[in-house]
Amino acid sequence: MRRFWNEISLAALAEGFTLCLDGRQMRLADGAALLLPRRRVAEAVAAEWRALGEEFSPDDLPLTRLAGTARNRIAPDPAPTIAALARYGASDLLCYRAEAPATLARRQEALWQPWLDWAARTLDAPLAVTTGVMPVAQPPASLAALEATLAVQDAETLAALGVMVPALGSLVLGLAVALEALPAAAAHDLAELDSDFQAEIWGLDRAARARRARIGCEIAEAARFLGLAREEEA
Repeated sequence: MRRFWNEISLAALAEGFTLCLDGRQMRLADGAALLLPRRRVAEAVAAEWRALGEEFSPDDLPLTRLAGTARNRIAPDPAPTIAALARYGASDLLCYRAEAPATLARRQEALWQPWLDWAARTLDAPLAVTTGVMPVAQPPASLAALEATLAVQDAETLAALGVMVPALGSLVLGLAVALEALPAAAAHDLAELDSDFQAEIWGLDRAARARRARIGCEIAEAARFLGLAREEEA
């Protein structure tokens, strides 16, 4: 896409702010206005647009995508997003351990189990652990507790989780970040434990390095968006 405007500004609305390109209200792909209820988020979104070059892609606008998702898709009806995120609890990465080598299995136990313990203690959601790739059934009460935790989150938090949880492969790690129990970068390292172990043996090729960096950026931007939204609430 090519830049087609000269000036970016914010317009005040009864519900918050919206972004204007050369004085005209910006519209999302579905024709809806981009509503930005929180000033810190609105300012960051405006800065994101001002930083664009002459050529850009939607990947250059992660905060805009998150803000649009939160307000225009999730806020009117959060139930589909909650249900989609809750499904990750049934197949959480942290529950699937290696049988061998023993070094990897010990590392998973040492680094992953504390976060399953955290979920059991803090979220009332103990989860079963298995080895290999065959599915393990999780306690219905635990899955219900995870869904209940999601149900009390605001639209911005759900939007951020909508990026972080798939990227991490773990609802537990995503909630730990959202509930400020775990830094986003540390959660990413935990999610990459298996890949990093293999890289120690075989090395990390260019494609794997690019994949890790891309996922890390997605997680970091989602965490930044969440931080901006909460900074205003503090």
